[in-house]
Amino acid sequence: MNPSDPNQRHDWTLEEIESLLGLPFNDLLFRAQAIHRAHFDPNQVQVSTLLSIKTGACSEDCGYCSQSASHGTSLEQEKLLPVAEVVKAARSAREKGATRFCMGAAWRNPTDRNLERVIEMIQAVHALGMESCVTLGMLTVAQSRRLKQAGLDYYNHNLDTSPEFYGNVISTRTFQDRLETLEHVREQGINICSGGILGMGESRRDRASMLRELANLPKHPESVPINLLVQVEGTPLFGVDELDPFEFIRTIAVARILMPSSHVRLSAGRSQMSDEMQALCFLAGANSMFYGERLLTTDNPETERDLKLFQRLGLRFQESSELQATEAGCRHGQDTGLAAQA
Repeated sequence: MNPSDPNQRHDWTLEEIESLLGLPFNDLLFRAQAIHRAHFDPNQVQVSTLLSIKTGACSEDCGYCSQSASHGTSLEQEKLLPVAEVVKAARSAREKGATRFCMGAAWRNPTDRNLERVIEMIQAVHALGMESCVTLGMLTVAQSRRLKQAGLDYYNHNLDTSPEFYGNVISTRTFQDRLETLEHVREQGINICSGGILGMGESRRDRASMLRELANLPKHPESVPINLLVQVEGTPLFGVDELDPFEFIRTIAVARILMPSSHVRLSAGRSQMSDEMQALCFLAGANSMFYGERLLTTDNPETERDLKLFQRLGLRFQESSELQATEAGCRHGQDTGLAAQA
């Protein structure tokens, strides 16, 4: 895989992407799988684990989120976790095969004091030999620089949906706010994890528009999480019509075509997916997933189910991440290759 491949495009039009989404299903999957095989081992999947390090009482009003203080959900608020508890969770994740440990805090943006506490967690995760990823809300330039200095590997900041549909979901921050945080992080050389949520009532054109925003960034996100809405009672999006599973798989396939060297991740909503649906997602080009029974505040498939699914499909957990492999190669003066990573 070469993330700097000059043949990768950053000038996709909305009409081109809509045309891809409308291809006959078999033709679309064939095209996506061919591109996937040109860049990755099709039978390896990078595995990440996600932990909520600070839960609830968020000042944002994201219509899908149980952690918003604006919504009447039954979620219990929790303060920022102690570092020792985070280390325990990261060690458990590593033992189960995860190569990256992701930490999420329900903030609009972190205070500098809270950021320093998160940095302690990042350093502790690195000490375990794992990659680090955090999602903390909006960041300033100075905060992005501080995270880079701390050695952060990935920053997650989803676009969520299209710029056109965005106002139907969130009012407390703008779509441009999200783009600016991504710009701050990218300028510091931190890898980006950015994707969206499907099934919030958006149209296919909205899904095409969201993918266009991601694919036309100056550099494609290294990881592209595609979430299926998990409906939570008490949130504004509870009760919205469920998305056709084939539409979700189509979006995975088009993300693979538009961003051939990115890792496309199955994220929230996997507990709602059948094994057959997940298998088609892997065929369509997904090659990363969140592993473990909990994703922030929502359920995720049990690890035993994932292990059985991998066995049935002949898939393998990636044993080391791209960054770990690259660093090892540099230390030994060798040219390290890559199979797959989120």
